[in-house]
Amino acid sequence: MAAKHAPGRAKFPLHWKMLIGFAVGLVLGLLVHATAGAEAGWVQWITHHLTNPAGELFLRLIFMLVIPLLFSALVAGVGNMGDIGAFGRIGWRALGYTVLMSSIALTIGLVLVNGLQPGAGVDPATAQQMLAAGSERAQAVLGSGGHGKFDVGGILLSLVPTNVFAAASKGDILAVMFFAVMIGVGLVLTDNENTRAFKRAVEGLFEVSMTLIGLVIKLAPYAVFCFMFNLAALFGWGLLIKLGAYVGVVLLALAVHMFVVYTLCLKFAGKSPLGWFRQTQEVLLMAFSTASSNATLPTALRVAEEKLKLPPKISRFVLTIGASINHNGSALFEGVTVLFLAQFFGVHLDIGQQLMVMFVCILGGIGTAGVPGGSLPMVALICGMVGVPPQAIGIVLGVDRLLDMCRTTINVTGDMVLATMVSKGESGAMRKLSTAGNAQQAEA
Repeated sequence: MAAKHAPGRAKFPLHWKMLIGFAVGLVLGLLVHATAGAEAGWVQWITHHLTNPAGELFLRLIFMLVIPLLFSALVAGVGNMGDIGAFGRIGWRALGYTVLMSSIALTIGLVLVNGLQPGAGVDPATAQQMLAAGSERAQAVLGSGGHGKFDVGGILLSLVPTNVFAAASKGDILAVMFFAVMIGVGLVLTDNENTRAFKRAVEGLFEVSMTLIGLVIKLAPYAVFCFMFNLAALFGWGLLIKLGAYVGVVLLALAVHMFVVYTLCLKFAGKSPLGWFRQTQEVLLMAFSTASSNATLPTALRVAEEKLKLPPKISRFVLTIGASINHNGSALFEGVTVLFLAQFFGVHLDIGQQLMVMFVCILGGIGTAGVPGGSLPMVALICGMVGVPPQAIGIVLGVDRLLDMCRTTINVTGDMVLATMVSKGESGAMRKLSTAGNAQQAEA
């Protein structure tokens, strides 16, 4: 009987562990803050010698893996666009729509976060205390002292590294991402046995990085406990109010993109939005429950062909690539989170710096892993770029599961919308390709 019972016993889900860590750390921290106060010697000792180093270890493990993860994800994502002759037009249309919809998503998020100011109004002394504690880490991540005024020429030059290995060692994420995109384009333009072997090696690096990230993420519940205990014990209820406002802004921005932007895109593609959402509800539920674009891909492929009746050669290509590069929800989440944390810590970002954040988030949407928590490393890196301590992601880590489920639903919906839009006007062309291919096979 035991042998039969063991295989059927479900493991305790990670997101529940994270929620428990969040709740326990929060409650204990609030009790400590209410009874002993943040200035008590033993509270300072625990936060300084135990909980803070434990959370820092989690972040260091993430940062150790983020460069190989993003590099391999970008190279594989762009490199798998398809050969220029047969699918070049479809690939570039898909990429163009991806950039356009990610830009719209980020614009919505930036407008709402600037208008509603969910992170503003924090006690300056409290914010400065946390900012001072994280400034050294921010310097270590970026290898530079933050950004001054926005300099278009400087940003363009920083995109092109003179030494990509030096750029990677300094955490110059823009240069590494640009290099990865160029390698991916080169793979599309150079298709032979050697480049295919290289592409398989890059995909292997991506899989290894994903596996290691998955192992590290298992430590997230303990890191969440440490982060929330520190924050609640030192800063009390004021943090909770700001966290609730942040969650509300993210969900509002995601809802606007889901039900306004995607509806307009479907109308452009000649589809009934209500009927389309009804046909794809299975995919959306799968995305929400798994919080993984990759895990939802098989269901998306089946629904696209069986219910949406999209041409298989288009849907398979676009959805497969979209699961790697088309992350509108992740890009929106990253932009809103970075600006919220900047407001929280009193770091002023002018319009130029916000546009830079928007640009990096668009590229980051291409490089974000399609797994639960895949956006967090990118958020931490962008925070460091604009002078916000990367450790600040600990503030949002505890509520990230809910937001991850919601933004993954946006991501997967975006993939389905993208396939629908690209299919408009392409069906005839694909039929010609198919007819030509069949004729060649018949002659052979």
